[in-house]
Amino acid sequence: MSSHNALLKHVSIAAKESTLVAKFDIDGNIPGSGPYVVGLVAATPDHSHQRRMGIEFINGEAVSFYCFSHDGTEENFDLSGVEHSGNTITGHFPLSTVLGLEKGHLMTAFSEAEGREYQANVPVDEAL
Repeated sequence: MSSHNALLKHVSIAAKESTLVAKFDIDGNIPGSGPYVVGLVAATPDHSHQRRMGIEFINGEAVSFYCFSHDGTEENFDLSGVEHSGNTITGHFPLSTVLGLEKGHLMTAFSEAEGREYQANVPVDEAL
């Protein structure tokens, strides 16, 4: 399936114990060929601190699960924290990836296909 049919249609996050559960519902299926990334961007209201959390797929299989912070630190997480089937991708990020963000923080979702930004600023339903 073409990545052009893999638009994010709904994204939600919830805190569950020490885990941030991010659920990405896409229109269509995870592309079976090429690179595809879904993720979250969390920022302070003034954008002075940002975190980018993502799940990368190559040819339909998860290959990378990470968090990159504005300060240059990057964490890679075990792929066992990623579940995917058909049109739903769920990432179980450590809750620490969003700790320290002020009230009023900004949270949006994104997708990338074939190494290029595909969607940005997708609204996220939060239950933190």
